[in-house]
Amino acid sequence: MAETDIGEEAQAAQGALRGFGFAFMAYFFWGLMPFFMKAVAHMPAAEVVAHRVVWSVPLAGVVLMVLGRTADVAAALRSPRTLVMAAITATVISINWGTYVWAISVDRTVETALGYYINPLVSIGLAALFLGEKLTRMQMAAVGLAIIAVVILTVNAGGLPWVSLVLALAFAIYGFLRKTLPIGPSQGFFLEVLLMAIPALGYILWLEGTGQGHFFTSDTSDILLLLACGPITAVPLLLYGFGAKLLRYSTIGIMQYIAPTMIFLIAVFIFAEPFDTVRAIAFVLIWAGLALYTLSMFQESRKAKAAAAAPLR
Repeated sequence: MAETDIGEEAQAAQGALRGFGFAFMAYFFWGLMPFFMKAVAHMPAAEVVAHRVVWSVPLAGVVLMVLGRTADVAAALRSPRTLVMAAITATVISINWGTYVWAISVDRTVETALGYYINPLVSIGLAALFLGEKLTRMQMAAVGLAIIAVVILTVNAGGLPWVSLVLALAFAIYGFLRKTLPIGPSQGFFLEVLLMAIPALGYILWLEGTGQGHFFTSDTSDILLLLACGPITAVPLLLYGFGAKLLRYSTIGIMQYIAPTMIFLIAVFIFAEPFDTVRAIAFVLIWAGLALYTLSMFQESRKAKAAAAAPLR
């Protein structure tokens, strides 16, 4: 019995290590994404998003075939309810992608980092509003600090930091709705890009037909960049999906700060975007909120472990 327990623990540890590797690579790739987006900044954001969708389809399809999950997608395509749900999540994530691509092209990368820092706090706010989940005092304080940061930025700029808010809300809503899709992460991603591919391909053909596109009428570097939109989009999402399955929620919760931290450092120290005192204060408030949020996750994890172990005593 003891040997069996040891074997199971070793397997769990190996699975967690693989999950950490998958998730770390996903967040690392996302953290480097601004460099790629700068390289395609001379193209319209909508065109870049369209190519991200179209070239993700074959890659995601190959992954499904390798995993032997094509039957799941075939079943989903026969379900009107699943198709409608996937169409909604696809629309939401396309809004996130479009805003992100555009923001980096116009030197607003710092705002994208802020958006992804705010995202987990928005997620717990949505859970409280729509799922009736009760927030701990720490979580309420974390959300409160985020709200104060947004108010400070709004007063300073004379308007809402809409780029950050759209990114945070779109990704939080996507995560919220994505849980309702009755298929796995790789199958869901393929279904989403497949549904988006129809209008995306139509838009690309229209651009090329009117001489506004960058795929058939441009140089080799643009063609290669647009082709790279597929793996740049699909690979991190698929890695994240595999990692999330093997890791605890609290571990994923902490790792999600890797990407916005890298984006923030790239924006300030490489892209040399402005970072004044007011923005610094807002970021400090967000970081403080995230620290409280992370601490609350650890406390909940400890309570859950204690509750699970109680009957064994």
